[in-house]
Amino acid sequence: MLNVKEKQKIVEKFRTHEKDTGSSAVQIAIVSEEIKRLADHLKTHHKDNHSRRGLLQMVAKRKSLLDYLAEDDPKGYNTVVRKLGLKKKKVQI
Repeated sequence: MLNVKEKQKIVEKFRTHEKDTGSSAVQIAIVSEEIKRLADHLKTHHKDNHSRRGLLQMVAKRKSLLDYLAEDDPKGYNTVVRKLGLKKKKVQI
């Protein structure tokens, strides 16, 4: 889990306006950070199947959020993918 300060840093980096805390871009960034942390955990605790299931659920959630953002705002999608360094296809604007 991310603590409050870490989440605030992510929100500040990906928000679209001053009071934005729940846009798709922010949610994708937060889930991506949690995925990174859980992947590191699983490197050392490779038999932790409960965490592995949680990781798979997070990856599926991020994929659905990315699909929604690509449909709704292709320019924002490309920006988020570039900032996060994800290996996703570019969407035509």
